[in-house]
Amino acid sequence: MGRRITHVLFDLDGTLADTAPDLGAALNLVLRAHGRDPLSLETVRPWASRGGAALVRLGFGIDDSQPQFASLRDEFLLRYREGIAVRTALFPGIGELLARLEAAGYRWGIVTNKIARLTVPLLDQLGLKARAACVVSGDSVARPKPHADPLLHACALLDCPATRIVYVGDELRDVQAGHGAGMATVIARYGYLQPGDLPDNWGADGIIEHPLELLDWLMEAD
Repeated sequence: MGRRITHVLFDLDGTLADTAPDLGAALNLVLRAHGRDPLSLETVRPWASRGGAALVRLGFGIDDSQPQFASLRDEFLLRYREGIAVRTALFPGIGELLARLEAAGYRWGIVTNKIARLTVPLLDQLGLKARAACVVSGDSVARPKPHADPLLHACALLDCPATRIVYVGDELRDVQAGHGAGMATVIARYGYLQPGDLPDNWGADGIIEHPLELLDWLMEAD
């Protein structure tokens, strides 16, 4: 690629952390409270990167045009905040990847559509908040991904041009946002891909099957 990457930005849900178990548990608490059957983790997992609204749509089969939608979403977010890091864990290999990036002199940060009041306590529980060079949440800027605004905000926080940054995520909107900001992008295929997703067609600069493969990509990019 001929570019010198100095910074790595990560999506959170489905890229750094496997949050699906706690998201699913919160959704099931709300479903049971309203007399509905719980959903399996296998059903919830492909939707775990899509946010609270998508999970409410999945569980209740309604959208934001329905009057009860907002209250159900708020109820879900409350339950999720109460159990935000019970079963959530870093994906296998992420801990080693971050340590090796730091040892090699790379700075890394997080750009997520998760709102700050959920992002910050989760990162604290995972021991990542103090290590991240920047954290940009879904409500840190006016327009979340797939708009480029969150990644451009990260560039400003890092005082780094986009051409020196790679963004790693597990959704098409991550590629769209990264390229919109002028960054290289890498898809984490181990993340929360849905059955119909075709990441090979998303136009990313790389695809990794395991977090540590990012180190090889970085070597090739330099």
